[in-house]
Amino acid sequence: MPVIAFANSKGGSGKTTSALLLACELAEKAAVTIIDADPRHPVTKWAAPKPEKTAPPEKLTVVQNDSENTIIEEIEAAAARDPFVIIDLEGVASKKNAYAISQADLVIVPMKEQQQDAEAALDIIKELVNISKMTGKKIPFSILFTQSKPVAKSRTARFIASQFRDNPALDCFEVELHERDAFSAIYTMGGSIRALDPKQTNGIERAIENVTGFVAELIAKLRGQGASKEVRAA
Repeated sequence: MPVIAFANSKGGSGKTTSALLLACELAEKAAVTIIDADPRHPVTKWAAPKPEKTAPPEKLTVVQNDSENTIIEEIEAAAARDPFVIIDLEGVASKKNAYAISQADLVIVPMKEQQQDAEAALDIIKELVNISKMTGKKIPFSILFTQSKPVAKSRTARFIASQFRDNPALDCFEVELHERDAFSAIYTMGGSIRALDPKQTNGIERAIENVTGFVAELIAKLRGQGASKEVRAA
């Protein structure tokens, strides 16, 4: 079963939001486990039951990780149970991250089109290369641009994106996750973007289109790697 890790050492890169959006959308059709390995536990807080919040999708299981000593066991247990496992990693280089990345079928590196995010993304890529050498296992990765403007991008944003997209050694998602009210609303309202009330949140339909495009491209990448039967059927 595919294990997908989200990694970036810079706060505000869209790491947790991207992982949550993917997990919720996949959970529309298949069972998904998302492992909350960030010490701040933002996914666990999102999923915590509250009267004013919508519950997570029924097919989504949230596992809170608290130790590097249990992360591999938790990944293996989730992969034996569910077709998809998603890991929201902590935002620093650590043994926990290295252990989790070593189990991943794909590492997604979310980043904004900003210089600090670019530098943090390159640090993660260097770490991935080192882990691949250490384990003798090639670990595929792909850059995901987040919080981008759908139109009227700045010159700086276009330049930074081009440095990654034009590099033949780097794989990038064609789809970008744009800056959308619906993506931030799930933390306040709970649940997935599909469960949001259009009377309270703007642009839900476009947000759903954005996420479904991201998921479709992800599935295509996994299929290209010869992924599992569940992925091929997705």
